[in-house]
Amino acid sequence: MIAIVVAARNLSDACKKVVRNKGSAGIDGMATRELKTFIDAHRSKVVHQLISKNYRSQAIKGVEIPKSNGKTRLLGVPTVVDRWFQQAVSQQLVIHFELDFESESYGFRPRKNLQLAVLKSQGYINDGYQDLIERDLKSFFDEVQHYKLLQLIYNKVKCRTTLWLIRKWLRAPIVKNGRFCKRRKGLPQGSPLSPLLSNIMLDQLDKHLKSRGFRFIRYADDFSIYAKSKAAARAIGNEVYLFLKDKLDLPINPSKEWYPQTFYIQGVGL
Repeated sequence: MIAIVVAARNLSDACKKVVRNKGSAGIDGMATRELKTFIDAHRSKVVHQLISKNYRSQAIKGVEIPKSNGKTRLLGVPTVVDRWFQQAVSQQLVIHFELDFESESYGFRPRKNLQLAVLKSQGYINDGYQDLIERDLKSFFDEVQHYKLLQLIYNKVKCRTTLWLIRKWLRAPIVKNGRFCKRRKGLPQGSPLSPLLSNIMLDQLDKHLKSRGFRFIRYADDFSIYAKSKAAARAIGNEVYLFLKDKLDLPINPSKEWYPQTFYIQGVGL
């Protein structure tokens, strides 16, 4: 797969995407507008480093951004060059996974959006599934276990160089208040690769729910499960809690319970 990742067309498309998305500079100070100049001067060198496993990813810049509840969320900003390669990997990795994702997953996917998720929820409610449990995964992006994620990727992509590269990005330290902090788990929010990696991880939950015949919707790390009684909703919630804890080693926010006849997702209520 790595040969396709570093193919000229794929790298060119990745460069255009990174430049178009703009975003702030990483710890090296390089702006997105400087990426094309860098590629013209150093492309052959950095591609060779990547293929030979001599590429050195840089630390992630930690940036605190405010949340609507008054708290802050830590955004991890990779360097522009790392974002370029991450985008290139994402463009090829998604080909191996997208068709296998469940239709009930609506976040970070082509031709999927919040509006479609809301319409799906209305369909469930109209069909009589009016008792639901709505949860978000507590600090999901900070809690993803790297070894579980890498195994899921390797099950489909048998390219050790690609796995080596993804692992380096996952383990890259984050700089917070001038200090380098090691990372042994989690996905940096700010990486072009993280949305896809999060869906790869949570697709395991989707497949479990689907196999059990549950009505559900997932949008990123928020999910809602629909039932026809409060008792059924509670029972399903307990089952999901155990699956997340035992199979994915993920925490779940205990403060959220079932909300009869009300659907909330990403700040939208119906």
